[in-house]
Amino acid sequence: MSILIVDDEQDIRELVGDILQDEGYPVRLAANSDDCMALINEEPPSLMILDIWLKDSRMDGIDILKAVKRDNPDVPVVIISGHGNIEIAVAAIKQGAYDFIEKPFNIDQLMVVVARAMETSRLRRENQELRRRDVASSDMLGNSVAFKTLKANLDKVTKSNGRVMLAGEPGTGKEMAARYIHMHSNRASAPFVTVSSASIEPERMEEVLFGRETPERGVEPGLLEQAHGGVVYFDEVADMPLGTQSKILRVLTEQQFTRAGGTDKVRVDLRVISSTCRDLRAEIGLGRFRQELYDRLNVVPIAVPALAERRDDIPELTRHFIDWFHKSQGLPARELSSEAETVLQTMPWPGNIRQLRNVIERVLILGEGSGPIEPQELPGNESKAQSESALSLGGSIATLPLREARELFEREYLLTQINRFGGNISRTASFVGMERSALHRKLKSLGVVGTSRTGGRGFGEHEE
Repeated sequence: MSILIVDDEQDIRELVGDILQDEGYPVRLAANSDDCMALINEEPPSLMILDIWLKDSRMDGIDILKAVKRDNPDVPVVIISGHGNIEIAVAAIKQGAYDFIEKPFNIDQLMVVVARAMETSRLRRENQELRRRDVASSDMLGNSVAFKTLKANLDKVTKSNGRVMLAGEPGTGKEMAARYIHMHSNRASAPFVTVSSASIEPERMEEVLFGRETPERGVEPGLLEQAHGGVVYFDEVADMPLGTQSKILRVLTEQQFTRAGGTDKVRVDLRVISSTCRDLRAEIGLGRFRQELYDRLNVVPIAVPALAERRDDIPELTRHFIDWFHKSQGLPARELSSEAETVLQTMPWPGNIRQLRNVIERVLILGEGSGPIEPQELPGNESKAQSESALSLGGSIATLPLREARELFEREYLLTQINRFGGNISRTASFVGMERSALHRKLKSLGVVGTSRTGGRGFGEHEE
């Protein structure tokens, strides 16, 4: 990464360039705004040293500064000027300049500022890389049919710029799916900015999205400006206020907006991904969501399955969370007993993957020792039977004749196992120790053929 020096005076730019090269910095030189912007578009620099006054240029230093902070906000810009005064310095800092040096400048002063600015640039790049690694390290996991279908649909949209609407229950991993699209797209090196529609106060939504300009603080970019070149993710878009919806619709149409308190049009290049846990068509019918915005956002709808639809993935997800909590928080790296694995696969998960993650964190924090996780440590299983050999008869089962009690038990047991294996008859038969044909006959005799708790489809549709 290089330092770009922009000055209309040849002697100055070459002198500064020679000094920086002697210090080991690679440099590039530009005499006017056209050369400057061409070099930036070719490869953004690590640092810019920019003269305010540029003869025979379409843009002066402040104009270039505005463009750089809009398109490459992480690049520090040091302003230099032979006509410097406090007003120019303040104006430059308000527009996002890193520092201001007045000509004729002291070489030692210049080197101190350059060293600080390059360190800032390095730290920003490292932070971006760490964020990318953090996302990559928590990549999507699973081997179930439902998960493979989801991943295949996500892979189809990664290389396009089409707007994607992710629909699914809370906690299913919609943001992770959005980040997967971003990380495997042509915009992977650009920002991924999340807009939490539910947590931003309605009266502040526009300021947060579009930014603002004030005499005291200058330009304060909003989330859309920060996402320029990358992806903006509207989390739970149904919670966005109606007034803001109309303005977002205009941004999606025009790809530009005006900051609060400002007059300049800000152009943005964005890919938009949205998510919702609600039925947006119902929200439209109730007048709470704009049909036009729905049509703009719902170009490629993708359903994110509930954890109950991908129970085969629970053991892998559980081990991933155990490993993650061990590395990030120092919690015990415990194994998972086969009995606990079975219980986890049969538990209800209304909170989906988020709930599973919370359960594992709780078990690791409260558990004693470092042995395998056992069923009695899991929520709802704390009051285990008094002994392994004793059967506790609860509810009405104790009042039934043996034949009816056995049928009730078999029905509940087989439904639980079928639910655990996602309706797959072959895998259920293998686990319970029956031939597949015998299991079919048993299910028919119990009156449960063609029924499924996981989706209402006949069992035969899940067979391998």
